Amino acid sequence: MGIKQAISNLAARAVLAALDSSRKCQAAGLKLIAGETKENVEYIEPYGFTSTAHAGAEAVVLFPSGDRSHGVVISVADRRYRLKGLRSGEVAIYTDEGDSIVLKRGRVTEITTSELVVNAESKISLNAPQLVVNASSGVSFTTPTITTSGDFSAAGEVSDGVGTMSAIRTTYNGHTHTARGETAETTGPSASMG
Repeated sequence: MGIKQAISNLAARAVLAALDSSRKCQAAGLKLIAGETKENVEYIEPYGFTSTAHAGAEAVVLFPSGDRSHGVVISVADRRYRLKGLRSGEVAIYTDEGDSIVLKRGRVTEITTSELVVNAESKISLNAPQLVVNASSGVSFTTPTITTSGDFSAAGEVSDGVGTMSAIRTTYNGHTHTARGETAETTGPSASMG
């Protein structure tokens, strides 16, 4: 093989036909130009990141020394699902289903998904001057206790397994006592609960 041929064989574009993610290093089946196909081509991914692209995604393949018998996939992209409209400097992780994590300008991180599950073995800490939760149908806690170091306020009703705060307030504000040894009732409390 001449030097010109070896250089032209160093890199190629390919279309992903299949990807086997069951191995330690994923193996790709590829369709190259002029009907050339390759099987079991190693897909070298960046440390700490992995993905399994759909058939039809595009790949860049390197062939060390121009030897087409042993290639290495160094990049896979899929323009069908790529997020569009990112601003200069923004970074995103995304799927074909529309899930995404976008590191936006202004140091804002936006997560878009159907369901978000966080698993931590010992602790989750959220540190911020303010935490806002918008849940249109409710918030549930499955825990033996909830503790706050400050005040707790509610615009609506507060209830437990027995009753509500407003029912307790109504009972307290309207209650009377019978004086000892007397048949007459006392008046209600001198101060109401609000």
